[in-house]
Amino acid sequence: MEIAKEIRPAVQKWGGAFMTSPELAEVEREAGLGRRALYFRGRSAVLGDPSPAVVAELFGIFPRWVVDAVLPRATERLGADAAVSAYTEALYRWSKAHLRESPLAALLPRLVEAADASGLALFAGWQQVEWPSDPVARVGHGLMLLREYRGGLHFAALRAVGLTVPEAVVADPEGGRARLLRTAWSPEAADELIARARRRPDLEARWRRAESLTDERMAELLEVLPEPELGELVRSLAAVGREE
Repeated sequence: MEIAKEIRPAVQKWGGAFMTSPELAEVEREAGLGRRALYFRGRSAVLGDPSPAVVAELFGIFPRWVVDAVLPRATERLGADAAVSAYTEALYRWSKAHLRESPLAALLPRLVEAADASGLALFAGWQQVEWPSDPVARVGHGLMLLREYRGGLHFAALRAVGLTVPEAVVADPEGGRARLLRTAWSPEAADELIARARRRPDLEARWRRAESLTDERMAELLEVLPEPELGELVRSLAAVGREE
């Protein structure tokens, strides 16, 4: 479980960095979409044309009004297959600009293919998407998929301990009000949520239990790799940040 905890920051950061990148904004403009529309449409399009209500629940952190405002027009503009292609194109452009060839190109597919997708809707959809042939793009693709897998596990763990995703953001030392504001919560709504969540005396304890459950499940997946390759995975993930 310690290795699962050790690699979490790299998986979280590098698996999602492209989602707010200039590369995604560039592809978004090329597709004729409004700002941030490709993130909502492209990420969810592996499930077809889910409604704003469903996408808001899948993504967890964003206020419903944001998804209502962005997704319908993007869905009308871009069919599901085209949206997935645009989203992955943004991912691959970002990967080629920020990543390098790495053993991760071989290790990450083994983890992703071994992962049990039951109950993890977004990961299940992305698990079926064809991998790119370019080795650097494969690293970016694998990081994104491993992040989706961990995210799905974490959402399930939060529900198991009785927390919502926004409540978990309040409890997370790396989250809090600033993160809520970055994900389109108004200052007033963020303050109300924080006050409500802080009234729960066991908020942090529940959050820590959810993190532990997530790491336990991630550790089970990592058992797919023998010890030498697991060590290579840890070293290669640590090296990603040094390449920037």
